[in-house]
Amino acid sequence: MSAVDGLKARFLELSASDADGVYRDGAGKRRARTALAMDRLRALWDEACAATSFVVPDRGVGLAATGSLSRGQIGPCSDLDLVLIHDGHVLDEHQITELANLLWYPLWDSGLDLDHAVRSRAQCEAVTDHDLPAATGWLEVRPVAGDAELIEDTASSILERWRRAARRRLPELLDSAQARLLESGRLPYLNQPNVKEAHGGLRDTVLVSALAASWLADRPHGGYDDAVERLLDVRDCIHLAAGRDTNLLLTAYQPAVAAMLGLADPTLPEGERAAASIDDLMTMIARLGRTVSFAYLDTASRARRSLVHDRPRFAFFQIFQPRAAGRREAPTFDVIAPGVARHEGEIVLAPDADPSSDPALPLRVAVASGESGLPINPVTLSNLTRCPMRDHDWNAEERALLIRLLSCGANLPEVWERLDYVGIPGRWMPEWLGIRNRPSVSAAHRYTIDQHMIQVVSRLGRGDGRSDGHGGSRGVDASVRGAAPIGAVPSDASMPGLSEHYDGERYAALLLAGLLHDIGKRPGVRDHAAEGARHAPVILRRMGFGDRVVGMATLLVREHLTLSEFATGRDLNDPAVGAELAERVGRDPVMLDMLFDLTRADGSSLGATSDETITKRYGWSSWRESTARIPPFSDVTGSAHPAVGADA
Repeated sequence: MSAVDGLKARFLELSASDADGVYRDGAGKRRARTALAMDRLRALWDEACAATSFVVPDRGVGLAATGSLSRGQIGPCSDLDLVLIHDGHVLDEHQITELANLLWYPLWDSGLDLDHAVRSRAQCEAVTDHDLPAATGWLEVRPVAGDAELIEDTASSILERWRRAARRRLPELLDSAQARLLESGRLPYLNQPNVKEAHGGLRDTVLVSALAASWLADRPHGGYDDAVERLLDVRDCIHLAAGRDTNLLLTAYQPAVAAMLGLADPTLPEGERAAASIDDLMTMIARLGRTVSFAYLDTASRARRSLVHDRPRFAFFQIFQPRAAGRREAPTFDVIAPGVARHEGEIVLAPDADPSSDPALPLRVAVASGESGLPINPVTLSNLTRCPMRDHDWNAEERALLIRLLSCGANLPEVWERLDYVGIPGRWMPEWLGIRNRPSVSAAHRYTIDQHMIQVVSRLGRGDGRSDGHGGSRGVDASVRGAAPIGAVPSDASMPGLSEHYDGERYAALLLAGLLHDIGKRPGVRDHAAEGARHAPVILRRMGFGDRVVGMATLLVREHLTLSEFATGRDLNDPAVGAELAERVGRDPVMLDMLFDLTRADGSSLGATSDETITKRYGWSSWRESTARIPPFSDVTGSAHPAVGADA
C-alpha cells in the first residue's frame, strides 16, 4: 500500500457536514485537509526515496506544493499542484524521471487529480518569467519534502524577479482578468456561476495577492478576508454536491449547496424551502463576488497609480522633464464635466466637487465612464454615496444623463456593476432592490434578473465597443462618445436611435423599457410582463418623464414577450393573428419596430436557446429570429418597415 492510498476518501471524511447537514467551520476543515495532504505527501516522498535504484541526496532535489494546497485552501475534491524541483546537478535525467514516476503514479492510482511538473531551478525561473499563472503560483509555494532550502531559495528568486518586473507585467495581469471577464462573466450576475474563474471569484483573490507581493499595492483585509473564506465554503460545498473537482455552481447543485451552507429555512414548507434557499444563496454569492471584485479593482487601481507616482527621485528622463528636487509632481486633473475629471486612466471627482450637494454627480460620473471606457476610481465610488440622490422629481439634466448612460452600449454592464456595488441604482429606483441578485427560474437565462436587464439595455446602446482593460474603448465611435458635454441636456438630434426614424423620445422609451422589462419578476408573480407594466409607469412618472415616453415604455414592457409568443405558438398566416398583433402595438408601425428591437435584445441576452448549447455561443437563435421576421408582421400595419424585415 502507498502512503496516499485512501487519501481522497479521507478528504471527504474531513469535509463531512454536521449531523444537521450544515457545513460548518470551513476554514478549520481546509486546515485539516491541508495538514493531512502534507503529511501523506511527506510519507510518499520517503517511500519513493526508499524505492529508487539510487540514493536520493538530502540536498539538490525536493517536492514543492503550489496552488490551493500551498495556500491552505484545498477543497474536498481539489487536485494537487506539485513540482519536483532539482538543481540540475545532483541527479541525472534518468534518475529524476525514476523519482518522479515513484511520486506521480501512486497519486494517480489513489484517484486524486494531479497537476505536476519536473523542473530545475533555472527552468522554474525561466517559466515564471514568461508564464503568468506559473508566476502567481510560485509566489505562494510551500516546501513539502526534500531540500526545503532549494525550494525556498527558488521561491525567493522568483519573488524578487516578479517585483523587479512588476511594472512591465502589470498590464499582462490586468489583461488576464479582463479575458476571464469576457469568458466567464461576473460572479454576482450569473445564474450558474463559476466561483473560481468568474470576475469576483477565487481567481481574482490570487491576482490580489500577486499585486500585493509586487509591492505595487497593499493587500486588503477585514471584510475581504471574510468574503474569501465564505466563497471557499461555497466552493467546498459545490465539490461535495457534485462529488468531483468543479467550481461551476450548476442549477442541479444549488439546493444541496444552499442546504449545506445553512440557508434552508426549516419553518418553510418543503416545496418553498428549496426555492427560498436558492434565492438566499445567489444573493450571498452576489455579495461575496462584489466584495472580491471591488477589492481587486481597488488594488489594481492603486497599483496603476503607483506606476506613475513611485518613480525614482532622480532619473535620466528628468534631464528633459526636470522635477524640482526630485519631488513628486502634483496630480493633474482633466475636468470633463461639472465635478468630474479624468486622472491617470480613471474617472474621478474634480477637486472642486461637492458630493453632498450634487444629486446628479453619480450620473455624470457614470456617463463619463460609460462613454470613455475609463473605470470609476474606487474611492470616487465611495464618495458618490454621499450625494443626495432621490427616486423622484428628477430634473431635465438627470433624466437626460440617465438616458445617455443607458445608451453607452457594451460599456454599460461594467459601469452599472460598479454603481451597484455601492447601492446607487437602488437609490434611484427602490424597485430595483426587489430583483437585485435574484436568479431567473428559466433555464434559458444565463444571468440574474438584474444583470439580464442591463445586458438587454447594452444591446440597445449606440456603440458596441468594449473596454480594452487599459482605460480605452474598442469600437465606439468618437462622435458618439463626445456627442454632447456631460451634464448638458441633449436634443433629439444628438440622440440617434437604432433606426433613423426613432426620435429622442422613442429611443429613450426603448432604453427605459429594456431597463424595466423584467422588473415584475417577483416571487408569486405569474405574469411578470403585466406586473412590470404596473411598476414601470410609477417609476418613470416619479422620475418626471413625460407621458409619451412613459406610455411607450409601459407598452413595450407589457408586450415584451408578445413577438416570441406569436412566433412560436400562433399561426402567422391567420389574418386575425396579424390584426391582434397590430392592436397590441397600437397600430403603430414604428412601435412594432421598437418591440422587435427589444425582443431581439432580450433574446440575445439569454443563455442557450433552441439549436444552441451552453458554450461560448449565447443568444437569439437563428430559428427564432427568422420566425419573427415573417412578412405578416409588417403587412398587418399596412406598411413594410426595414427594422422588421432587415437587420436594424
